[in-house]
Amino acid sequence: MALTFRLDPPVTPALRDGLLALWAEVSNAGGAVGFVPPVSVEDVRPELVKHFAAMAEGRMRLVVGFDENGRVAATAFIAFNTHRLMTHWVWLYTVMVHPRHQGSGYGRDLMAATADAVRGIDGIEAIRLTCRGGTGVDRFYGSCGYKEVGRVPDAIRVAVGDDRDDIIMLLPLA
Repeated sequence: MALTFRLDPPVTPALRDGLLALWAEVSNAGGAVGFVPPVSVEDVRPELVKHFAAMAEGRMRLVVGFDENGRVAATAFIAFNTHRLMTHWVWLYTVMVHPRHQGSGYGRDLMAATADAVRGIDGIEAIRLTCRGGTGVDRFYGSCGYKEVGRVPDAIRVAVGDDRDDIIMLLPLA
């Protein structure tokens, strides 16, 4: 069953709770989305509130993939640049697919839906993201058309003695 993707769905309690649950479950399954397990919904909540504030201010947009039961199954946040010399590209943050859907192709579907959404935004020529080295996710993004354009060695400290590279990737849209 395919996911149904929506750009900027209304922020309802059900969406909020679905995003919180997704973020916690992805984190606890080892996903590199800003936390190290174990994580609770309450640990994630302040970060989601920051994302919602950025959305309310027009600095961020949201792509959500809903499963056949209407549950949040995948998400990506699109962040606009505020620097006047960099407004022609956007950042992609908090890219997640629920662990129960891993390996089903929904990650590729999410990346395609996100690129399509960004192509619909006037003046945007590229999508940039960063990912944590040592997870293999850079190979996934590469298979979706992203190119590695930079790497900062040991920039991410997962734990004492476990430093990872911060990999910068870019998808030109033209």
